[in-house]
This record gives sequence, C-alpha cells and structure tokens, in this order.
Amino acid sequence: MNPRGEAAEALAADFVESRGLRIVARNYRCRYGELDLVARDGETLVFIEVRRRSGEAFGGAAASIDAAKRDRLLKAARHYLAGLSAAPACRFDAVLLSGEPPRIDWLRNIIEE
Repeated sequence: MNPRGEAAEALAADFVESRGLRIVARNYRCRYGELDLVARDGETLVFIEVRRRSGEAFGGAAASIDAAKRDRLLKAARHYLAGLSAAPACRFDAVLLSGEPPRIDWLRNIIEE
C-alpha cells in the first residue's frame, strides 16, 4: 500500500476509535479482496471501507464504491466470518476522506444484506 493510503487508513481508524469503535483487524486480505478495517461497535462487527479522494471530481470518494466493489466487500467479509466460531451481527460502513486537510464523512450501513 502506498503511504497516502496508509495515512488515510490510520486517520480513519483514529476517527472511528474516537467515536467508540474498537479496531480488531487492519488490511484483512483474502482471495476475494481486502477489508480495510474491521471493528467492533458493541456486539456488532463493522467492516469499514476507507476511501480518499483529493476532490469531488467523478462523484468523489463515495461514488468509487460501486457494485463490483460492494460485491468484493461482501465476499471478503464472508471469508472473514468463516474464521469465527459464531457470526455476530454485522454492518458495512465507509469512511470517506476528501480535500486537504481531509474532511471526514462516516457513512453507516452502506450495504444492505
């Protein structure tokens, strides 16, 4: 991963931790793709996609999470869950960073499953 991506993920992790989530995994990789952050929000397991864009061109960071990306996230999350003894309640969030200094937007439940 490039330094800019690492910095974005670190900023996103700090952001969600400051709001009460606990990071349990970073950069979980499997054959289906990668989960940027996996966190606990109480009893809920949260899969967090981190996106950084310099501006809003082409729809900005949110628009970059298209149907193909959502499909890869679902498959990677299922792979992650297969390694647990019991599947907890789950949700998919996105932390979007845009501009400089970055503005942070936290979108919850970006995938309805």
